[in-house]
Amino acid sequence: MTATPSTQDVGKPDGDLPSGAKVRVWDPVVRLFHWGVVAGCALNLFMLRPGKLPHRYVGYAIAGLLALRILWGFIGTRHARFADFVRGPRTVAVYLGDVAKRREARYRGHNPAASVVMLLLMTLLAGTALTGWMQTLDAFWGEDWVSAVHETLANAIMVIAGFHIAAAIIESLRHRENLIWSMITGRKRA
Repeated sequence: MTATPSTQDVGKPDGDLPSGAKVRVWDPVVRLFHWGVVAGCALNLFMLRPGKLPHRYVGYAIAGLLALRILWGFIGTRHARFADFVRGPRTVAVYLGDVAKRREARYRGHNPAASVVMLLLMTLLAGTALTGWMQTLDAFWGEDWVSAVHETLANAIMVIAGFHIAAAIIESLRHRENLIWSMITGRKRA
């Protein structure tokens, strides 16, 4: 099934809303997770020295935010729940085909491609946090492979985050909606 861009919202409708009305999509927990991870990754990738206490504490804070977000993915608000946006490979492939043809549907929450990126980033964050913590354990002290995996995962986060930012800008332009601003305010066009 394909849809005309800007006309489809997946899920339950929000009722009869006037044209241009804004609805709350991203709740405070989702926004705290998003911007907390952005700040933490920026600190750990570009400002703090690896292995030092501030780097570790920021890593632990990111791990805590990730744990909260995973829990919120099961008990949170509609668009925060994994059930609202995790799609199968076929749905993702159809959506990407529609993107290539410039006729993709507009999603109020995560679109199928964004859901893949979100799950990938969450997996990379978990792996980075785990390997960072492993480096503090006697069993892995001085193990080069743990450090190498940690660094590789952190670099992968940076690459995927860059892709995520570019995609948000492109989708903002295509759907004439500032998606970055919506992650600040929590509101999107109905």
